[in-house]
Amino acid sequence: MKLQRKNRLRALSLGAVAVTGALTLTACGSDDTGGSGGAGGSTAPVNSKIDCGDAKGQLLADGSSAQKNAIDAWVKQYAASCKDVVINYKGSGSGAGITAFTQGQVAFAGSDSALKPEEVTASKEVCTGGQGIDLPMVGGPIAVGYNVPGVDKLVLDAKTLALIFDSKIKKWNDKAIADLNPEAKLPDLQIQPFHRSDESGTTDNFTKYLIAAAPDQWKYEGGKAWEAEGGQSAQGSSGVAQGVKETEGAISYMELSYAKDGMNTVDIKTDAAKPAEATVENATKAIAEAKVVGTGKDLALKLNYKPTTDGAYPITLVTYEIVCDKGNKADTLPATKSFLTYIASEDGQALLADAGYAPMPEEIITKVRTTISELS
Repeated sequence: MKLQRKNRLRALSLGAVAVTGALTLTACGSDDTGGSGGAGGSTAPVNSKIDCGDAKGQLLADGSSAQKNAIDAWVKQYAASCKDVVINYKGSGSGAGITAFTQGQVAFAGSDSALKPEEVTASKEVCTGGQGIDLPMVGGPIAVGYNVPGVDKLVLDAKTLALIFDSKIKKWNDKAIADLNPEAKLPDLQIQPFHRSDESGTTDNFTKYLIAAAPDQWKYEGGKAWEAEGGQSAQGSSGVAQGVKETEGAISYMELSYAKDGMNTVDIKTDAAKPAEATVENATKAIAEAKVVGTGKDLALKLNYKPTTDGAYPITLVTYEIVCDKGNKADTLPATKSFLTYIASEDGQALLADAGYAPMPEEIITKVRTTISELS
């Protein structure tokens, strides 16, 4: 795909600029298709509620591509008010972000999965006297986008999705799909499932849903790396979205903001009375049932992948900003606290719905704000 190759080359170029320390603000990652601005280069109005404090210099971050569009919106607002700070978020994926963080290459990372015990241990090498912690900041549905000519409405359940992505159901007019969609004119068309080629928190959360809701059909252990055989792969959220748009018969999972430009998304059948649509509001209904399971200042959540509330969309993710609780670098701590304080604020969270994301429930975001204020 020429367009995808062009975007990747462009993103690699932007990443090189970040590494050399050029004063360019970009929210692009290895799978980005645009969106950059800089100190003095933003057209957003100055927000008097953003406290820049002593923040200055360049702030490097990396990680989740699922939250890239949210970061774009936040950076645009922040850069207009805090012109002495240059933020570079390189959305290379959750796995790459955590690696960059534990190697001390970035001030904070974005991940759609909470830190594993071994990653917390590794973080202690760069967090002097402290460790990496998870701050839930962005929520939203993992949409299942599809490209089936003539089918504008499609309902699937966990069992059928598991069999599709495990290449066990191969045609769109398979009986299992037809039984869930009696009014649809399903074509005799090969199913082309796309999955992420990079380590991804979106993959982790999507497969956690399959494990929880269809354990007899999905026998894999799960994690950031895709395990099932077959199908096609693409880099990042925008890569799989592009694959669906360009391929008849394609289906893939992606953060909702990437399922746009006319892409159809699957309604998910649960134990509730009606199938749940992939919307911000329906994701919030499910995330509200999450439990904080982190200890100390860590605010890792356990999501409920089998909600019974009417409308609750079961395939959700929460993106965490990962930062040191103590031992942050002195030259980046002011900018890190200032930016994180803004994105966790009422104004920062209010931008999420317009960008296709779900704000954190008030009970959770209040804890996040307190924790950010105590970073050192």
